[in-house]
Amino acid sequence: MTLKNYISELNKQFRTGIAREHSYRPALQQLMSAILTDMVVTNEPARIECGAPDYIISRISDNTPVFFIEAKDINDSDLEGRKQHKSQFNRYKESLDHIIFTDYLDFHFYENGEFKNSIRIANVAGGKIVGIVSNFDNFVETIKHFANSVPQKIVSAGKLASIMASKARLLAETIKRVLDNENDYTSIQLKGQYDAFKRVLIHDITHESFADVYAQTIAYGMFAARMHDKTPEDFSRQEAATLIPKTNPFLRQIFQSIAGYDLDERIAWIVDDLALSFAATDMSKILKGYGSNNRHSDPMIHFYEDFLASYNPKLRKSKGVWYTPSAVVSFIIKSVDEILKRDFDLPNGLADYSEIEHEVINENYNPKVKCSKRTKLEKYHRVQILDPAVGTGTFLAEAINCIYNKFSNMQGMWQGYVEKHLLPRLNGFEILMAPYAIAHLKLDWILNSTGYTHTIDRRIRIYLTNSLEEHHKDIGTLFSMWLSQEANEASRIKRDTPVMVILGNPPYNGSSTNNGLWITNLMKSYKNEPGGKDHLKERNPKWLNDDYVKFIRMAQYFIEQNGEGILAYINPHGFLDNPTFRGMRWELLRVFDSIYTIDLHGNSKKKETAPDASKDENVFDIMQGVSINFFIKTGKKKKNTLGRLFHYDLYGKRESKYSFLYNNNITTVPYTELKPQTPMYFFVPKDFGLEKEYNKGFAINELFKVSSMGITTAFDEFNICNSEEVVRERISYLINTSTSELLSTPILSKSNEQWINAAKTDVGLHFDISKIQRITYRPFEEKWIYFTGKTSGLIARPRVKASSHLLLGKNISLCVIRVNRDNKNAIFIAKHLIDKTLLSSKDNVTFFPLYLYRQKDWTTNGLEKSPNFDNDVVQNIELKVGKKVKPIELFDYIYGTLHMPSYIQKYQDFLKDDFPRVQYPKNIDEFTRISEIGKRLRELHTMENSPSWAIEVGYPIMGSNIVENVEYKDHRVYINEAQYFDNISESAFNYYIGGYQPAQKWLKDRKGRELSFEDIRHYQEIVYSLSETSKIISQLYEK
Repeated sequence: MTLKNYISELNKQFRTGIAREHSYRPALQQLMSAILTDMVVTNEPARIECGAPDYIISRISDNTPVFFIEAKDINDSDLEGRKQHKSQFNRYKESLDHIIFTDYLDFHFYENGEFKNSIRIANVAGGKIVGIVSNFDNFVETIKHFANSVPQKIVSAGKLASIMASKARLLAETIKRVLDNENDYTSIQLKGQYDAFKRVLIHDITHESFADVYAQTIAYGMFAARMHDKTPEDFSRQEAATLIPKTNPFLRQIFQSIAGYDLDERIAWIVDDLALSFAATDMSKILKGYGSNNRHSDPMIHFYEDFLASYNPKLRKSKGVWYTPSAVVSFIIKSVDEILKRDFDLPNGLADYSEIEHEVINENYNPKVKCSKRTKLEKYHRVQILDPAVGTGTFLAEAINCIYNKFSNMQGMWQGYVEKHLLPRLNGFEILMAPYAIAHLKLDWILNSTGYTHTIDRRIRIYLTNSLEEHHKDIGTLFSMWLSQEANEASRIKRDTPVMVILGNPPYNGSSTNNGLWITNLMKSYKNEPGGKDHLKERNPKWLNDDYVKFIRMAQYFIEQNGEGILAYINPHGFLDNPTFRGMRWELLRVFDSIYTIDLHGNSKKKETAPDASKDENVFDIMQGVSINFFIKTGKKKKNTLGRLFHYDLYGKRESKYSFLYNNNITTVPYTELKPQTPMYFFVPKDFGLEKEYNKGFAINELFKVSSMGITTAFDEFNICNSEEVVRERISYLINTSTSELLSTPILSKSNEQWINAAKTDVGLHFDISKIQRITYRPFEEKWIYFTGKTSGLIARPRVKASSHLLLGKNISLCVIRVNRDNKNAIFIAKHLIDKTLLSSKDNVTFFPLYLYRQKDWTTNGLEKSPNFDNDVVQNIELKVGKKVKPIELFDYIYGTLHMPSYIQKYQDFLKDDFPRVQYPKNIDEFTRISEIGKRLRELHTMENSPSWAIEVGYPIMGSNIVENVEYKDHRVYINEAQYFDNISESAFNYYIGGYQPAQKWLKDRKGRELSFEDIRHYQEIVYSLSETSKIISQLYEK
C-alpha cells in the first residue's frame, strides 16, 4: 500500500460520517506492513483491551518488538498527551523505548520517553482528507529509521532499575486486567497460576497483588538470567529460561513456562520488550560500582531498593522491604559465631562441620511390613542455620563471608567445604517471589566471588514458603506442582532438620494475616499470664498478633524441638517492656538459658532522646524503635528455673550506632545483668524497690469495673459533625441517595461501597433525632454524631456496653492512655461519648465512667445509678481515711493524683507502660487535699462553671474573624494579619493535654473558617482553663 492508497482508504471511512478511531486501524496496519517488509504489524483487540498499544511492530526473524503505535481518532486534540491522554501516554513513554502517537494523519515519534520528531502527512479540508505529498518521502524514511533504531545502551544501575520498573509496572497492569476479566477463558495458564499461588502460598492474595508479584519476578528473573549471559546481543525470554541457574529450580521452571509459545500473547509482548532492554544492558558496568571482588558490598539489595522505589514505593513500605543495615547484619553474624564458640564449645563457630545423627520421619514406612519403622536416623550437620524471612539473603550472605574469612590460608579446601559442609547447612524461607529470586542470585554471586564454582547441580536451600504455616499438599496445575515441590522441601526442614541457629530480620506487621492453626496454637503460650496457668488478662492483646512476635514463637519452637540453639533477630523493641508481652517474656525466660538484648531505641513515635537529651536516631528509616536480641538455649539450665537476662541501651545518632555495631560483638558489649521480677518480667532496667512501692497502689482498671476504648468511627470525615443540623443533613442524604451517587460525592469519595451499604443498613429508612449525640472529639472540642449503637455499621466500633452509661444519665469519664508514646501526661475528663483519639493521634484512649446505669426492673422505665467502683478497693480507701467517701470525691482524688508533678516524676517509668496505679491515701487530710486539687481541675476541664469565670482574654479588633494563620507573639494569638486574642500566657498557648496543644490545635483546625461569637467565647474559655491548670501545676511543683 502506498501513502496515496492509505489516504484514499482513510477517506472512504471518514466520509461516512460515522467512522470511529478503530475504523481506520486496518489501513494503518497495511501501510506499516508495506513500508516495513521485514516486520510483522500486529493489531490485536484482546491485547489492546489489556493495556497494550494499538500496534506492535516486531521483527519477523525473532518476533522481537521494535516499536509501538498508539492511535487516536482523526484530528484528536491531545496528541501531545497533556490533557485526557496524559496518564496513558506517560505510562507508555515510561515503559516503551520507541513509540509513535498518531491520529492517522499526524505522527509524533518518541525515543526513551523523549519527543524526537513529528510529521504530518495529511489534513482535513472541505470535509475530506487531503494528503501533504511533500512529506511522504520523509515519513517513509523516518518510519524505516525508527524501525532500525539500535536500543540505547544501558550502563547505569539507576537507569536499568528505572527501565525495569516501568516495564514491570506495565506488565503488572496488564496481568491484572487479564485476571479481572472473569468471562475470558483464553487465559487458563495465568489464572491457574494465580489460583495455585492462592491455594499454596498466600491465601488472601488479590489479582493486583499477584500481578505485582509476577511482574517483579519476571523482571528480576530476567536480571538473574542476564547476569549469566555471555552473548547478550541475542538475549530473549527463550534464552533466559536456559540461563537461570540450576541452583534455583523453581525460578528456572517458571521461565521455562514463560519461554514457551503458550505464553499469553497479551503479556508476551511486554516480556519480549523487557528482554530487549536487557540485551542492551552492559552488566559489567552496572555492577562495576559495587566491586566484583568486594564480598561485603550488596549490589542485589541496593539495586532492588532502587527498583522498588521506582516501581511502587508504597509496596516497598507495605511489605516491609527495608534493607537491614550491614552494621546490624555484621554484628548479629559475628555474635552468633562467638556464642557458638563460647556457649556450645564449637571452636570453629559458624564454620563448624561436625555431624550428628537425628531421628526423622521415615517416608517409606509401611505398617503392613513387620520390620518397617516410623522413624529412622539420618546424619545432619550440627550447626544448621535458618533465616525464616530471608528476603534478599543479606544474613546468609554475611554468614558466608564470616565463614570464608576462616579459610584465608586454606583456599584449597574451600571448594570441597562449600559443597559438603556449607550448602547443606544454609536454609532460608521467603514468601515473596521477587526477594526469593534475588536471594538465590545474591548467594550464587557471592559464592562465585569467593572462588567457588558449581560442579554439581545442588540447589541453594532457599525455599518459597510461608514460614508460619505447616505444609499442606496441593495437586493440580503444573505451577501448583512446582509450588508444592518448594513447599515439600521447606516442610522437610520444618519437620526433620535439627535447626540450631535461627537469625534474621522478621517482618513487622501489626495487622498480621498469618492466622493458620499451627502458629495460632503455638501463640497460646504467649497469651497466658506469667507462670503459664492463667489466660492473659488483657481485653485486647492485639500487640501479640504482630508478625515479628509470631516469628519469635516459631523460632522458639524449632529450638525447643532441637533441644539447643540460638535465636538472633533484630525486631521492634516494644516486647521488651510493654505490659501485654509479660506472658511472652516469662515464656522466653522459661525456655532459654540466657537472653541478651541491645535496645537500639530510635522510636520516633515515642520521641525518644538519649539520656543526655541529645538526638537519638533509628538504624532504619522507620518510626518503631528496634532491638537486637539473642536467645540462647544450651540445655544446661535447671528445670523450673528462669534464664539469665542481660541488657544494654544504645542511644545516639545512626552513624554512631553503626560504628558501635561494626566494632563490637556480643562478647565485647558491656551488658548489665537484670533480675526480672513478677508480674511484668520487664526486659529493661527498672527500679524494683520503687516498683514494689508503686504496686501497692490500686490500678484504675482494678477500681473501675467497666471501661472501654473510645469510639472508632472508621470514617470521621462523614460521621464527625460540627452541629446537630449537619448530622441531620448527612444522615438524610445517606438514607435518600443511592450508593453509586454517594461514592461520587466529595465527602464520601474516600469511602467504599461496603461501608456505605453497611451504614445505610444500620441507619435504616427513617431518621431518628434521638440518635444525635455529642462526642468529646478532642480536649475542649465537642462534636456531634449519629449513634445507633450497632457495631460495623455507620460507626465501626461504638463500644456500646460502656458508652451506654454516658447516654442514659448524667455522667463523667476519666480518660487515659494505657501505653503512651507521646510521653505527655495523657489524662482528661469527658461528659459525653468519647472518640478513641481524644488524647493522641498515635494511641487510643480508654475511658472509665464514674457511674453505671441500669433499669430497675422490667416493669418500670426508671433507672438506677451506682458507682462504677470495685467494693474491695473502695473499702480499703475508706479504711485509710476513716470515713465513707462519695464517688465524686474518689474520682477527684484520682484525677488530682494523676496530675501531681511529684507522682508523675517518681513513677514515670511505670506510667508509660500500663494503666496508672494510684497510691492509697495515708489519711483523711491527704485525701481531702488531693481531692480538692482534683475537683478544681475537673471543673476547669469540664468547663461546668465557665459562665462565672473572670476571663481576661481579649479580642479587641473588628474584622473578618476568619482564621488564616495561627501565630503567637507578645502574649497575643493572631488568627490573621489584623485580629488576635490578647493576654494569653505562653504556658497556656503551649500547654499539652496528651499529644495535643489545645490552644493551638483548636484554632488550627478552623483554618479558613469564620469564628462565630460562640467560637470566640469558647476559645477564651479554653485559654482560661489551660492558664489556670498551668498555674495549679506550677504551684504543686513548688510544694
